[in-house]
Amino acid sequence: MMKTNFKNFILFVIAAIASASVTAQTQKVFFNVKDFGAKGDGVSLDTKVINQVIDNAVAAGGGTIYFPAGNYLSGSIHLKSNISLFIDQGATLIAASDSTQFDKPEKTPNDTYQDYGHSHWHNSFIWGEHLHDVSIIGNGMIWGKGLVRSGRNGDEKPNKAISLLLCRNVNIRDVSILHGGWFAILATAVDNLTLDNLKVDTNRDGFDIDCCKNVHVSNCTVNSPFDDGICLKSSFGLNWAKSTENVTITNCQVSGYDEGTLLDGTFKRTVKYGNNGPTGRIKFGTESNGGYKNVTISNCVFDYCRGLALETVDGALLEDVTITNITMRDIVNAPIFIRLGARMRGPDTIPVGACRRIIISNIVAYNVDPRNGAIISGLPGHDIEDLQLSNIKIYYKGGGPKDSINRVVPEYEKEYPEPSRFGTMPSYGFYIRHVKNLKMNDIDVSYITADPRPPFVLDDVKGADFSRIDAQKSEASPLFVLKGVSDFDITNSKGIKDTNLKATTSKSL
Repeated sequence: MMKTNFKNFILFVIAAIASASVTAQTQKVFFNVKDFGAKGDGVSLDTKVINQVIDNAVAAGGGTIYFPAGNYLSGSIHLKSNISLFIDQGATLIAASDSTQFDKPEKTPNDTYQDYGHSHWHNSFIWGEHLHDVSIIGNGMIWGKGLVRSGRNGDEKPNKAISLLLCRNVNIRDVSILHGGWFAILATAVDNLTLDNLKVDTNRDGFDIDCCKNVHVSNCTVNSPFDDGICLKSSFGLNWAKSTENVTITNCQVSGYDEGTLLDGTFKRTVKYGNNGPTGRIKFGTESNGGYKNVTISNCVFDYCRGLALETVDGALLEDVTITNITMRDIVNAPIFIRLGARMRGPDTIPVGACRRIIISNIVAYNVDPRNGAIISGLPGHDIEDLQLSNIKIYYKGGGPKDSINRVVPEYEKEYPEPSRFGTMPSYGFYIRHVKNLKMNDIDVSYITADPRPPFVLDDVKGADFSRIDAQKSEASPLFVLKGVSDFDITNSKGIKDTNLKATTSKSL
């Protein structure tokens, strides 16, 4: 009997020691902000408490900063290495309207060649610099209530929800962001970045992924009616050129509904945007000093927004890109826009860039604005090279003007790269200029309302191979208008016999 009691006593002591050890460990790695005095009432400022708790966790070697249900009004929150912010269901971090609660924009070595927002990171709601192994997770919300949507030199107001510079091993998962300011997430030179299962409903850019390597964006829904949804950039904000590379974007949706109506589930389209419509979309650019390489985009939805845009205009390479399985509806400008330009916003020693080795396949777009068609445009002497388009079906609204058929489209090489800058195009389907080694197969373009313009206009194209083309056209319109085209082949296509042209200065087929 005594042996049994002694044995039970020993087991009890061991269990108590283990429990105490677990409790100590839990206290060391898990920090509930309310235990340290955060109010979470949406009225009291919790800025100092939150940052102090982060510092306590850092002193303990790292850990999770836990936000239980509540409304945490705060100014700038300083992320640190080995720290996770866990925003639980029912918890909202609210950016205060008092700009004095936020850090001022830091001095930077260069703010000449890129937008002001790409030159400053500290004037943000949540920010970190030179960090490693950080995360922002949970099913709660970040509300950038007090953030402004733009900035300029001398403007000290906060304008970004999450801002990261020169970091590595970063995970942002499951949270929602409402009204994120100029950038809901700005990641500059962040390597090994994962953005997963985020819902963003914002007033400017959703994600700006700038000069980053090894990036995975998945299962995200981004509504951004006034700017781009998911945007790859390669600015000169670091004061040197760094490419954005090794990027996957998959299972995402971008849109341009009225701000706030994604998260509340009403998906309204009542705001008037003028002639250009809402933005939304997935885009490369416009900041393009360092370039883009090894990028794949798959299984994404565009709804009521602008189309896919690939742009390099500041002397960078854009190369080795695959895009597949994209569905679009109610697109307000070019469903596909590929642009090699010469804006050259960077040091004057940098030459014009290059755009090459791009494969786009399995695209369906319905109810597309008639003005632009798809635009693929390089520059004289600087061709877009090695471009393949296949299994693409685009339904345009039609009704384009007849007087644009003979329009000569200016090069606009120094202009901001946007389809609307080109005006109404002479083709309704595809306008292709300054391209070398083009392959297009299984392409189907049509219109809902009659359109007098030809489906295809090619200008200065060297090596064009078309196969299995099905394009609706008026009786008076040719299928193709060719200007300065060489090595042109078309086979197995409706309404036109197989044709091979070695070279032509001007011809309609």
